[in-house]
Amino acid sequence: MPKWSDQDYLKTQQYHNADKLNARAALHQRFSVTKLNWFRWVFDHFEIPAASRVLELGCGPGQLWFENAERIPPWDISLSDFSLGMLAEAQAKLFALKRPFNYAEIDAQEIPFADASLDAVIANHMLYHVADRNKALAEIRRVLKPGGRLYAATNGSAHIRELKNWLLQVFPAELLSKAGAGPAVSALGFSLDNGAKQLGRHFSTVICEHFTDALKVTEIKPIIDYLLSINLVTALEVPPELTKRGLAELRESLERQLAEQGEIHISKETGLFISS
Repeated sequence: MPKWSDQDYLKTQQYHNADKLNARAALHQRFSVTKLNWFRWVFDHFEIPAASRVLELGCGPGQLWFENAERIPPWDISLSDFSLGMLAEAQAKLFALKRPFNYAEIDAQEIPFADASLDAVIANHMLYHVADRNKALAEIRRVLKPGGRLYAATNGSAHIRELKNWLLQVFPAELLSKAGAGPAVSALGFSLDNGAKQLGRHFSTVICEHFTDALKVTEIKPIIDYLLSINLVTALEVPPELTKRGLAELRESLERQLAEQGEIHISKETGLFISS
């Protein structure tokens, strides 16, 4: 099974806490061209009545709610993740908001809610991790009330393609392909390119909203930190000596590019599916 949908690997290596996720998020937070906050943009698209029951699958450290603290209506909100470490970080981050969030460890393939009991389900940048995505989408459809909505964010094939090319300088292409090492490396199982078709099997209406952005990076270290956060040494079982040499060569190449151009451009392609 590709590492990026291997649930045991994801729980114990990639998402046992938010450290690796935060390293990747830092690159976007510091060097994004647009001044519009991604989490606030996502929240802008919510059409969820007051007093609704809302479930977020894969809530991570709770950043969506932290960034929109003053905008949250009186919803009954359940935050879930398959990682207890992520849930603990979400609870710590959101404690100061003094809101009664519910927290639960949930596998998207088996959602412990009754049929037609939720007004909205949020699944941001997580469906590509699910081993049986068709089962998960059927579960989401089951727990939504008639007229309820699924909000699912993901990336497109052009997202951070430069990072993918840099990884190919460090790791053999056949290893990256075999491992399906992650959204920055391989074609996503659930993306802006193929997500509508998958959602269309379960929802009558599927709309895709695109978020326009790019990265202009002026430091090398955040790029290297991003690449290291994907944990490819463990995922691919590549000898550390090979990784060290490849990263040193990549760093030299990036330093030359930065000296010549003054910045390093990285493409972004991301968006939000709204299904009902």
